[in-house]
Amino acid sequence: MNRSTSMLQPSLPPLSRDERWQAWLFFGFALVLLAVGMGLRDPWPSDEPRFALVARQMVQTGQWLFPHRGIELYADKPPLFMWLQACAYWLTHGWRGWFLLPSLASAMGTLALTYDLGRRLWNHRAGLYAAIAVLFVFEFTYQMKRAQIDPLITFWITLANWGLLLHLLRGPNWRAYVLGCVAAGLGVITKGVGILALLMLVPYAWACWRTPDRVARPGWRAPRWLLGIPAFVLPILAWGVPMLLVAHFRGSAEYHAYVQDILFHQTVGRATGSWSHPQPPWYFAAIVLFNWFPMSLLYIGGVPRWWRALREGETRVMLPLVWSILILIFFSIQTGKRDVYIMPAIPMVALALAPYIGDMLRTRWLRWSAFAIGLVGGIVIVIAGAMALHGHDVAHFNDHVAARGLEEERTALCWMIISIGAVVALAAAACRPRHGVVGLLAGLTGLWMIWSLWAYPLLNDSSSAAGIMRDARAYAGPQAEIGLVGPREENLFMARGPTREFGLTQPLPKQFAAATAWQAQDPANRWIFSLGAAMGDCVDRARAHKVGHSNRRQWWLFRADAVLPGCTPQSTAPGEADDSEN
Repeated sequence: MNRSTSMLQPSLPPLSRDERWQAWLFFGFALVLLAVGMGLRDPWPSDEPRFALVARQMVQTGQWLFPHRGIELYADKPPLFMWLQACAYWLTHGWRGWFLLPSLASAMGTLALTYDLGRRLWNHRAGLYAAIAVLFVFEFTYQMKRAQIDPLITFWITLANWGLLLHLLRGPNWRAYVLGCVAAGLGVITKGVGILALLMLVPYAWACWRTPDRVARPGWRAPRWLLGIPAFVLPILAWGVPMLLVAHFRGSAEYHAYVQDILFHQTVGRATGSWSHPQPPWYFAAIVLFNWFPMSLLYIGGVPRWWRALREGETRVMLPLVWSILILIFFSIQTGKRDVYIMPAIPMVALALAPYIGDMLRTRWLRWSAFAIGLVGGIVIVIAGAMALHGHDVAHFNDHVAARGLEEERTALCWMIISIGAVVALAAAACRPRHGVVGLLAGLTGLWMIWSLWAYPLLNDSSSAAGIMRDARAYAGPQAEIGLVGPREENLFMARGPTREFGLTQPLPKQFAAATAWQAQDPANRWIFSLGAAMGDCVDRARAHKVGHSNRRQWWLFRADAVLPGCTPQSTAPGEADDSEN
């Protein structure tokens, strides 16, 4: 066993009073920034209503092992994220912001781990700089204020990396190592890619060969390395074994299909080769430059420092940096790509930059770059908002407003855009070039505050389908039964009163036929709420009620007397009927 006494300190020095205040102020600020707006909106597409619907049904039906989306089993994702949402729903008794609580906890946990790891590897200031860099990354803040799986998988992978890096750089620390492996296993039953955290062993093996005095060396033959295998597998078995047993004893083809889909098609298949969202191999280059702004501004000074650190064998930089590069390579090779796939690399890139951020903040180029971006960017946003306010179709703004049925909110949207631009520009001007970075971060803070407090209530009725479902219920009456044809998860989630659906993934003609047969059994009390394209020519629209537009789709409500007997609509797959009728 070989320890580097220059790196592997036996214990952390306690924080000074000023350092404790700095840490508390940062985490308090982060909590406000990430939590502001909770309770002001319902789940928004594409994924939020789906997960919230599944979680709510878990609590209402007690079906926790086999999640349901409406009347169908939902096998697209492992259930851990929905379990956490269901717990939040149960604890808060349906408070409107419950579906965002797991993302908020994941965000705060990721920031805390980033800070703690930076402090342990370098010092308090480096840890704080790393956490600040992560918080203000546009991709990070945007995703952490949404109720999707990616915030949770980012937390699990960061926790896994935290445990592994403490063991590999400051260890041996077998407890941290086992915890890291458990977190990687939890990542697998969250989205399937948690195993990627274990790629940290690849740069560690390289460091053991090239700079053995700069890493902890428990020895590859130490039997305790094997503890990582059961630690990694245990969370997977805790979910998988009960699921397999229940599916076996129920003997239903539906449950057997669920097991096959969730284990092999979705979890393993997507972890090894994503087939959706095809993009070119260089897709992530734009993501790390633009979506990771403003941390990407630090690349200019960070890259030459990284190169020097790698030549000098600085493993505290090399391990998180090389791991991040491996993640980029892994997802770049696959055909399917999305910006969120590489989000777990954000904390590791920030940690690789952490020891240099203080020096870069004192450079003239960074201060002036941040000042110019804030000032010019804010002015451009103000001009764009003013042009849209006066009727100009800036960036197809008018088309988006019409498609989402936001004509009444158009003026308020324009003023919101103008306000965001004004705040960003004024923050830059007030801080001047000398404090350009502070001005840019202040402007981004204003952006997120305005977006959360203004856009959430303004866009919620259209984006969440709350408005369209409320209007449908008001027209049909409180006691009427409403059957849904061609609904999305947001329609089913926001439906109120007696409601029936006929399988969200079933072909639309099959849904229409089942709905009309159901309606014919009690035509006086049953209505059908249908996607316009799902009706085809089988409904007399003169007798139907046009409810309106929501999420680029047109919706109708009709009784049995509007249905043409014996008519079958043209076959259309669910989700492909984005109606553009006027």
